[in-house]
Amino acid sequence: MIDIKLIRENPELVKKNCARRGCDVDIDALIVEEREHRELIRKIEGLRADRNRLSKECRDNPDARIQVKSIKEQLGILEKELERRTKELDISLFWLPNLLDPAVPDGDEDEDNLELRKEGAVPTFDFKPRDHQELGEILGIIDTQRGAKVAQSGFYYWRGKGAQLLNALFFWTQRELVNSGFTSFITPCVAKEKTLFGTGYLPFCADETYALEGHNLALIGTSEQTLVGYHADDTLPAADLPLRYCAFSACFRTEAGSYGKETRGIFRVHQFHKVEQIIFCEPEDSEKFHMECLENEERLLKSLEIPYRVVDVCVGDMGAPGYRKYDIEAYFAGYGGYREVTSNTNLTDFQARRLNIRYKDADGNKGLVHTISATAVTDRVAIAILENNQRGDGSVVIPEALRPLAGFDVIEPV
Repeated sequence: MIDIKLIRENPELVKKNCARRGCDVDIDALIVEEREHRELIRKIEGLRADRNRLSKECRDNPDARIQVKSIKEQLGILEKELERRTKELDISLFWLPNLLDPAVPDGDEDEDNLELRKEGAVPTFDFKPRDHQELGEILGIIDTQRGAKVAQSGFYYWRGKGAQLLNALFFWTQRELVNSGFTSFITPCVAKEKTLFGTGYLPFCADETYALEGHNLALIGTSEQTLVGYHADDTLPAADLPLRYCAFSACFRTEAGSYGKETRGIFRVHQFHKVEQIIFCEPEDSEKFHMECLENEERLLKSLEIPYRVVDVCVGDMGAPGYRKYDIEAYFAGYGGYREVTSNTNLTDFQARRLNIRYKDADGNKGLVHTISATAVTDRVAIAILENNQRGDGSVVIPEALRPLAGFDVIEPV
């Protein structure tokens, strides 16, 4: 959520930001709406003060009792009006996207993201490389048919050594992050509507959310939602910042916007698994920790010997809560190109303002924390391992970093 004070004092900045992000919100009407809301609050507070003052006189003054009764009736009407107007104002404010870093590249979609660098050697083969779907079938480790039978298309099984590879990948990643100062979590796989609004996934991504009808809950699309929500309404000692959290979770997304995109295999699915990085920090440090998360992502991929490229995400591919975002796209030999495996976003105080997450320093000064949300690894990293480490007979060599945990060096065809 954007600071309402900024909207009042610099409406042109907010209008330009909304225009660049394609957000259709009438800022002038919003300013009028917020001013009337403040005026109504002042009126109610004045009436409450009069009621409290007159209540002390009721014992000896019949007129005071009459006035108190009249004020209570007025307050009943005005407080209902305030409740209605507050909800309307919140809805208007919830639709405002975060400000953008001026350095965010222009562009409408992911093809317009700006490549910053490539790392690692792209593998070469003396045979036509298979994609992960074909490899999964040859090796007997990925089963999309039974996933569709049990659930629906977009759900799948990792099986046998595929499941062992995935378990090794996620455990190894969490261990690496814990060794870098992160606290490990396992979070709920559901979140309240308030948490989804607070983290900025509602109202912007409502069509991507699996809501549990009648329960005011939804399946999480990322543990970012539950890790950031963990500190809702908290005031964190500045001396304890930064807080580095990581969590492994199943994630659920409807992929409502995936029509026309590449859907073969398990690259784009309804359920996947992820280790997420979250950092809470003071505002002046958020750029530094944004880069720290990116360094973690790159270090993990280098350890797994996966070639990749880093892209600066353009405005059209930026989620509404984001201020600046970097994606890493791994090379997939079977696909024959680079595809996104991690995202890393500086959200500034957008989530903290919605969820009321503050810090307090030794002098008693308070402020809103900044939050960083960054993928560490997902299933996509595992399928990049399959495609990039395949051999002519369909077997796949496991990266050295994972072999002690996986318990094998090679996955052989069944």
